Amino acid sequence: MSDILHLLIPYAACSSPGGQQALQGLQLAHLDRLIARLVPLEGDVGDDETLSAPHERALARALGLPGGAGRIPWAAWHLHQQGRVQEAAHSAWAFVTPCHWQVRTDHVTLDDPAELGLSEEASRALLAIMAPWFEGDGITLRYDQPTRWLAQGELLADLPTASPERVLRRDVSHWLPGSHKNHPLQRLHSEMQMLLYTHPFNDEREAARQRPVNAFWLHGAGRLDHAPAPTGPVPVVEAGLQDAALREDWAAWTSAWQALDAGALARLDAHVARGGAAQLTLCGDRSTLAWHTAPRTVGQRIQRFFRPQRFADVREQL
Repeated sequence: MSDILHLLIPYAACSSPGGQQALQGLQLAHLDRLIARLVPLEGDVGDDETLSAPHERALARALGLPGGAGRIPWAAWHLHQQGRVQEAAHSAWAFVTPCHWQVRTDHVTLDDPAELGLSEEASRALLAIMAPWFEGDGITLRYDQPTRWLAQGELLADLPTASPERVLRRDVSHWLPGSHKNHPLQRLHSEMQMLLYTHPFNDEREAARQRPVNAFWLHGAGRLDHAPAPTGPVPVVEAGLQDAALREDWAAWTSAWQALDAGALARLDAHVARGGAAQLTLCGDRSTLAWHTAPRTVGQRIQRFFRPQRFADVREQL
């Protein structure tokens, strides 16, 4: 099983008009050869409002992580990966990302948290400001990295959430964790907005012409008492398309696709040509398609002979 090469590609297709137009002109020779050579696996069909993105669902399945869409315990898994097994096993965890909500006429959208440019010093200072309010609801905050903290508390045990990338530049109302108005997290969001609106921390940022931090995003919540066993070969996640897709920079996205085809996909193509075992998983913003090396049925062999499948034949399914 360890000899199987598994390549997982997020944002392989996007349903927006710009993304669909960019797809039309793509020429990806190695990807086309791989799709023609490999045998299709059962896909994962969703929609663009499912809490977990297709690549998150695909990676969770490969890693053996529990939970359906929106219930994948990424924060607890992160602790297991760091060897912090005892911490992970005795509580529920989540990630908390400081962010900026853009208030518009009839809705509120989430800006890219990376654009805040938080340093470790600033992030730790902000955590100290916000932590006491979270403690009031039984949630302990701990620093992890500038754009992401760890949160611990039983309130997080069975809480559907979406990643910041899933919500980026969308109306946050559909995606907020805690479905009813009386949920503690709904109140906590309001309290943090009021706290940060006039806080000296943001006064200093605005004086330095930096965007204020006026909200947080909670994601990756859940329990994971034991580290799971992977269900197959652990995939290599090729994330080169993600940034351009999230920025909707389709020229950069096309260039990233071409680089991926000339690099990782060319290497996988050569591996398969030498008789090596492989799996390829392509993820759009709604669904997932996958292929692997396996014997073909008679019908599949006939279809391949008369009309080999290519990326152009399947990309609309993503």
